Amino acid sequence: MRAAPTGPAAASRGRRAALLAGVAVGIAGFVLLGNWQVQRLAWKRDLIARVDARIHAPPVAAPGPAEWPAVDRTRHEYLRVQADGRYLHDKEALVQASTALGAGYWVLTPLATADGRRTWINRGFVPTEARDPARRGRPAPEGTVHVQGLLRLSEPGGAFLRDNDPAAQRWHSRDVAALSAAHGLPAGSVAPYFIDAQAEPGTPAGTWPAAGLTVVRFSDSHLVYAITWYGLAALLLGATVYLLRSERRHGQ
Repeated sequence: MRAAPTGPAAASRGRRAALLAGVAVGIAGFVLLGNWQVQRLAWKRDLIARVDARIHAPPVAAPGPAEWPAVDRTRHEYLRVQADGRYLHDKEALVQASTALGAGYWVLTPLATADGRRTWINRGFVPTEARDPARRGRPAPEGTVHVQGLLRLSEPGGAFLRDNDPAAQRWHSRDVAALSAAHGLPAGSVAPYFIDAQAEPGTPAGTWPAAGLTVVRFSDSHLVYAITWYGLAALLLGATVYLLRSERRHGQ
């Protein structure tokens, strides 16, 4: 019966076993991360397909109060909707924006519908010099209007490193609840979303607000991430095999 190795040989085998165990854990971890990114890739592409279908579908009635508790990002974000009502221009809010037309503001105005609900409408972009409604080149719409656009979920809190300041009427995000509270709209009557109004045909050039500037973009880097994780697993495996063969050649 052969005695168990002792001394340097035993220590060397112990280190090798610990190394192989660590490598196995590392490879398994990288593979799991790669698999997770593949799953995320499938989810993201399904989301993009669903959103694309919503954007190009005929508009439907904006969700009413009975549906508000169920409004969520998965089923409603970028849904094409429509609503009829009267703008409450005295409660207009300007939210800082950066668009393809430059820096300025989104013009958000509550739309009062016949059934008593209030829905914030992003009527479009104005540059800084058109903050004043009198300098927008056309009168604000009065009476009953028909609005079509994309349903967007509220953006609570503010933007990166910039909090909304309702007291000073400085807005960095389209926070429906905060906007409603700051302008005295009863919380129970306000939709938990806003609508990005679409551009209206025949709008005179050079007039404001400019609608239809919604950017629909989703980052889709999951395939790159998956390849990276799988590549790291392969590199770790290859480096380990090389190290073991090198030790064997040198009689270690």
